[in-house]
Amino acid sequence: MNTSPIDREGFAAFLLRMRATGLDNRKLISAFEATPRRNFLRSEFHGAAWSKGSIPIDCGETIESVDFQARVINALDIQADSRVLEIGTGSGYTAAVMARLAKRVYTIERYKTLHDAALAQLTAQQLANVVALHGDGSRGVSDGPFDRIVVWAAFDAIPRQFIEQLVSSGVLICAIGAADEPQELVHMTKVGSRYERQDLGNVRMQMLNPRMPKKL
Repeated sequence: MNTSPIDREGFAAFLLRMRATGLDNRKLISAFEATPRRNFLRSEFHGAAWSKGSIPIDCGETIESVDFQARVINALDIQADSRVLEIGTGSGYTAAVMARLAKRVYTIERYKTLHDAALAQLTAQQLANVVALHGDGSRGVSDGPFDRIVVWAAFDAIPRQFIEQLVSSGVLICAIGAADEPQELVHMTKVGSRYERQDLGNVRMQMLNPRMPKKL
């Protein structure tokens, strides 16, 4: 990790917040520490890299707070042999963190600008086990099945197209609920042809957009 005073202090504050919530997953924390978060942000937001709030990125998008990202990745329980699918590459930061935990990470982004920037940074980080794709991820990708799927967006109802792309005992995490209604972050484990659901708390996320942008 970059050793500037801001980064050291910011990461220390993040670590204290995680421990206060009971999150003390050493492998996960090490993956976050090994991934220079500021490198995935515009320069004007470097000082806020480890803050509790979401951060703007290009194309009018934002990335979730590092606290929320840690909470979700921890709930995925990624193993060393896991194949992970991420819907919504964003800055590429979470793909980089998960790549330090998983066997392979597939990440897809509909905005070409975001995809290109994320790919450049993932390449700079020498993370050869990340496959960065540009396209519509609303139906998943053809490289499945996967052990873990995370969608950084919300659905009106359970997205069965993603559950179908899980291996047995695979895990999907996403938000459920309409844009103008309360949403719930859900953890779904595939059990045969059905799934077991665990609610992880209230969230507010944008709805998954299945359309490719004409520009950006």
